[in-house]
Amino acid sequence: MSKQKKLIDRPVPKRPLGSTGEMVSLLAVGGYHIGSPSDPRVGVEIIRTAIDNGVNFFDNACCYHNGRSEEIMGRALREGYREKVVLMTKNHGRDYDTYKKRLQQSLTRLQTDCIDVVQFHEIIQEGIPEKLFKDGAIDAAVEARKEGKIRFIGFTGHKWPSLFLEMLQKNFKWDTVQLPLNVLDYHYRSFTKEILPILLEKKIGMIGMKSMAGGDALEIGGLTPQECLRYSMSLPVSTVVVGMDSMQLLKQNLETASKFKMMSDSEKSDFRQKTRPHAENGEYELYKTSTSYDSGL
Repeated sequence: MSKQKKLIDRPVPKRPLGSTGEMVSLLAVGGYHIGSPSDPRVGVEIIRTAIDNGVNFFDNACCYHNGRSEEIMGRALREGYREKVVLMTKNHGRDYDTYKKRLQQSLTRLQTDCIDVVQFHEIIQEGIPEKLFKDGAIDAAVEARKEGKIRFIGFTGHKWPSLFLEMLQKNFKWDTVQLPLNVLDYHYRSFTKEILPILLEKKIGMIGMKSMAGGDALEIGGLTPQECLRYSMSLPVSTVVVGMDSMQLLKQNLETASKFKMMSDSEKSDFRQKTRPHAENGEYELYKTSTSYDSGL
């Protein structure tokens, strides 16, 4: 096993992942950016250093860099690291056969017999919720859970709260939901206002993402990555996924998480008011208003 590399003095806080029984770190490592550096050893170092510093929730998806992100994560989780984490990936399968095929690809790339959380990815178009249930993708996931290939089932999306409502109204017990949660979201097509209360009531694990609106929130001016992340962590989430493609970014986010102090209601309100003029038409939430964040699968 590689030598541990400690970057922080205080532990990263942990919260319950809904009603799964798992406790997960408030900071999670995003899978997409792991595959961005040309040298895969960078991603391996980020993942292992994050684990050495108390991060135990890891995000990925079968589509990230055509599977490269999963391959790098699988390599990083060897030598005893797999047992230390709650591993999550996402599956684009909309029917029984496609789901099973992509799940097997993810298991192979991640070098594991069981993935802790597998989420139906990109619930972003009309008709997808119905298709998942009609064409057997849900059946494939339940079957995989019975076979011990996955433990928990969830879904993700970044465009329409209405589609999340449709998914949550299905006769199915979701374990997790991953959704964009940031200060801009409060003002436009708000997952924060429309979906979070339902997830809380149902005790579903809430996985926040896009705490900086894909970086676009920082274009507004006057906002820092640290306060954007602190805001998202101050919501009733289980964990917040952050993309990191360098050790510098990992250290910065570890420090924010380890020193985390909950924003008061008045602080959150002031922060929202500060961004309201820039947020009411989704101009800085391109994942909602454009196709630039869609995988196309």
